[in-house]
Amino acid sequence: MLPVVAAGALAVLTAMQHSDSLREISLQTLTGPKPEPITGVASVIDGDTIEIDGQRVRFNGIDAPESKQYCDDAKGFEYPCGRRSAEALDSFLAASRPVQCTFVTWDRYHRFVGDCRRADSASVAAWMVEHGQALDWPRYSNGAYAPQQAKAKAAKLGLWAGKFDAPWDWRASHGDGSAPASQPLGIMSHKLVAQSGGLSCEPRRYCSQISSCEDAQWYLHNCTWGGKLDRDGDGVACETLC
Repeated sequence: MLPVVAAGALAVLTAMQHSDSLREISLQTLTGPKPEPITGVASVIDGDTIEIDGQRVRFNGIDAPESKQYCDDAKGFEYPCGRRSAEALDSFLAASRPVQCTFVTWDRYHRFVGDCRRADSASVAAWMVEHGQALDWPRYSNGAYAPQQAKAKAAKLGLWAGKFDAPWDWRASHGDGSAPASQPLGIMSHKLVAQSGGLSCEPRRYCSQISSCEDAQWYLHNCTWGGKLDRDGDGVACETLC
């Protein structure tokens, strides 16, 4: 019994020491010197996060759709709004490099949270919200981007053209979307979806959203989700159209 008790005491002591170590690291993070601004060419992680020279930077005061998030467009068709937001960010940053981010705080994932601007001084967060690719996040922004959001909503730009869940609500209902993406999206090296003759692999929920038998077969054979249109597995999609 004594060795068991000793082992338990050692485990408790180790845990206490580890806890003290974590507390010390956290305290150093909060009280340490304020990081200098980060400047460089950014890799886009998602619509509100970039990486510069190995350091993740989360934009302060806004929230963009998650990488795996889908929204409905003006016609009720699903589209990958998370990736669309990231693509918009990538194009915006590419127009005036490098980007510079001024430190605000650290988040729980130890990401540098900052206010970022392009080389021409354009605010990245303001542009994303004004073009409907991200939302003002009052919890952290105190409404700083509310005017830009009102403009985007009135003009039905980006997310506001259709229906969507606020990113913070989407994360709450999708446990696997709560942690930040681990890799850049690589959106500069390939297209978002396969396209041919005006058709695109943006997901369709029902055969009622498909215009013809020919289109349905194209989706079946060219899109990863096309099998959903062939419910009986006979190789013919949307048989009511054929």
